Amino acid sequence: MGLSRLQALLWFGAQLVLPLWAKPLTQSTNTFYYQDLLNGLNKKVDASGVQLHIDSAVSSVSAQQGGEVTLPCRFWFEPDQNPPKRVRIKWSKMSSSREIETDVLVSMGARSRSYAHYSGRVHLKQASEGDASLVISALQLNDTGLYRCEVVGGLEDQSTSVYLELQGVVFPYQHPLGRYHLSFGGAQQACTEQGATLATFTQLYESWREGLHWCNAGWLADGTVQYPITQPRANCGGPGVAPGVRSYGKRHPHQHQYDVFCFSSALPGTVFYLQPAHRMSLAEAHQACEQQGALIAKVGQLYSAWRFQGLDHCEAGWLADGSVRYAITKPRKNCGPPEPGVRSFGFPPPQHKYGVYCYKEHQG
Repeated sequence: MGLSRLQALLWFGAQLVLPLWAKPLTQSTNTFYYQDLLNGLNKKVDASGVQLHIDSAVSSVSAQQGGEVTLPCRFWFEPDQNPPKRVRIKWSKMSSSREIETDVLVSMGARSRSYAHYSGRVHLKQASEGDASLVISALQLNDTGLYRCEVVGGLEDQSTSVYLELQGVVFPYQHPLGRYHLSFGGAQQACTEQGATLATFTQLYESWREGLHWCNAGWLADGTVQYPITQPRANCGGPGVAPGVRSYGKRHPHQHQYDVFCFSSALPGTVFYLQPAHRMSLAEAHQACEQQGALIAKVGQLYSAWRFQGLDHCEAGWLADGSVRYAITKPRKNCGPPEPGVRSFGFPPPQHKYGVYCYKEHQG
């Protein structure tokens, strides 16, 4: 037999007070479930009043390629739990759209597991109770990005995010055949071959703020095609348009071809110019570097040495991709344009004679 309307109201008033959109389902000593009618979710709430808190202290951290970094994450319960609650800690890396996440590390108690290319390179710092900070060693270029720290304690689940930024330099790169010959896959390969990775929009934007000006459109890591303009002019954004980063939006990864913007971080080694008694062909340049216990430098390594090691040499030299370039930090007469930068002679025939830039890693 159903309840009268008055009985139903009295019964409802005796229940634990809930938001207007919540409908009680079951109840026990310390917990109850309710149905979130707005979002279609069932949630479990700790009625004892224990709350889980989490904090990352900073929104971003920066580091260098090959180094080590700590992504901060701290959690605590209010009121304090004695003994402490057993928690599950999970670190993951988010895609640029935040729709896809890659597992980095999962830990519960003394057991933890790292995943994919993070295996063996990550661990929890655990310097004190509630410390869930993630330590990443032997940093790689593709480690840059947004990381999420998630802590599950009993019925509660809280998370916070930290952005890892590698200190580096963005540089434009063209195919040896010239302008606009790279598909998205070709752009990825080109950057990898030059000791770099595809630049993100954030990295390109920061480089534009620092003065990067390049009038050719190039691929970015998110599949968009953009280019930075500091001095708009005809055929380069238009003279009546403000400076900025121009975007073509997302392009078809196979059908469309452009240049690419690559990102290279600081180096665990040194780039140096080498010219024996005479200038060399490309093949001779490779051999000359090997005789020095080094390898012919990649384009990304030359840019990194220019940016972070102050490489300044007014002599053009071969690089691994068959291009000829040189780096200038202190512009001067008969040494190219009046701005610092890496100058390019393009891709001359391999039998032409130049010096060479070599790269040698520091010995541990």
